[in-house]
This record gives sequence, structure tokens and C-alpha cells, in this order.
Amino acid sequence: MKPGKFDATILTLGFAFLYIPILILVIYSFNESKLVTVWGGFSLKWYGEMWRNDGLMSAAWVTLQVGLLSATLGTVLGTLAALTLVRFTRFRGRLLFSGMVYAPLVMPEVITGLSLLLLFVAIGVDRGLMTVVIAHTTFTMCYVAIVVQSRLLTFDMSLEEAAQDLGCPPVKTFFKVTLPLILPAVISGWMLAFTLSLDDLVIASFTTGPGATTLPIKIYSQVRLGVTPEINAICTILIGIVTIGVIIASIGTKQRELQRQRDEHVAARGAMA
Repeated sequence: MKPGKFDATILTLGFAFLYIPILILVIYSFNESKLVTVWGGFSLKWYGEMWRNDGLMSAAWVTLQVGLLSATLGTVLGTLAALTLVRFTRFRGRLLFSGMVYAPLVMPEVITGLSLLLLFVAIGVDRGLMTVVIAHTTFTMCYVAIVVQSRLLTFDMSLEEAAQDLGCPPVKTFFKVTLPLILPAVISGWMLAFTLSLDDLVIASFTTGPGATTLPIKIYSQVRLGVTPEINAICTILIGIVTIGVIIASIGTKQRELQRQRDEHVAARGAMA
């Protein structure tokens, strides 16, 4: 069913509301003028100034480290949590376990950040890079668990059973059969976790320490004094990185789907023969 004119108009206005501010930010990152609201001609000088800004580059490097580490740890833990919830439907404490996994989805970030801060203070852990990584892993793994769990619910268990009937051990079956089939969901979960880590301000502000200032915290502290073209430049680079990642993930998912359809077609022809 084709959308009507009213639906198309509402959809267009919604996308315009979301993406026009981002487009304006990208355009003004190439502004010659130091005033971000006044166009002074095309220039790349603010990208050069951005690279020479040690504070901004240090915050960007910390953010990248935190994002990669927390997304990887969150993906591993979230995948294991999803496997536990799908494959082991009855065990003592399952309700409590699922509630703990999904709690960060509904819990305000202020409460999550404050509770983690009190935990680190209580056990005497100095706040820094690793405390931010732990905090980001805590709230990103639930998103990975949901993405992977949705894939496992439609997983064909007969494929694993066939592998084990042929003598493949359970662990090897997981890495040879299960993981390759759920890999698109795992990659999607990793990308979602990485994006959420890059975007986080509240939880990082509670758990950060000396030498672990993330880019959102750095940008927020500078925006209070006025937006500079350097901030536009680094935000444009982040937008580009995220866009490229989404395109690569989309192409990879499409290629895997085409490969799956080809395999099914070959199997069907073999069965008919």
C-alpha cells in the first residue's frame, strides 16, 4: 500500500526536523568566519585548528578507546546473556537475571551514573578510563542482548542438532554454526553499543576521572562558553565515521542475505534432483 500525501508530508517534515540541523552543522564546519552563525566563505582551516587542539584530540582519543573497549565487552556479555535467556528458559533466578540485564533500558542515566559512582567510591577504585569503560559496558550490553536475542528466537535449532549428530562438540558447534549465522545481529549490536558509547555524556560525567575526559564532556564544557567552528569540524568527522559504518554494515547484511538465498536455492535444486 502506497502512503498518502498526508503521510508523505508528515514523514518528510519529520526527517527534515531531524537532519536539517545536522546538515547545517556540517556546512558551517567549512565556514571561513570564526562566528558559526555568519557565513564567511568556504575554508578548511578549522579542520587544521582542530588537529592542533591538543585538548580536543585527547578527548577524541579517550572517547574512541572507551567506545571500542566497551562495545567489544558489551557485545561479548550481551551475546552470552541473550544465549542464556533463549536457550535456558528455566533456571533459578531467571527473572532476576533478565531484570538485571534489561534494567539499564528503563533506568534514567542519572541513576545509573550515580549508582556506579557510589560503587566505585565504596570499593576504593580510582576513577579514570577503566571506570568509564565499565560504566559504558554496563548500559550497552542490554542493547546488544536485545538485538541478539531477537535473532536467536528465529534461529533454526536443527542446524546445531545436525552438527552435533555428526560429532561436533557444543563449543565448536557454536563457533562453526551458531555464531556465523547470528553474526549480522552481533555486528549490529556492536555498532549500536559503540554509537551509544560515543554519544554518552551523563554516565561518563559521573564515572570519569583525571585524564579520562571524553569528547561529549569536552564539547559540553566548551559549548557553555560558545560554539566554535572546531567543534563543528570534529562533529562532522564523527558523523562521517558513523555514516560510513552504517553503510558498510548495510552492505554486509545485504550480501549475507543474498548469499543465504543463493545457498537455499542451491539446496532446493539439489533436493529436486
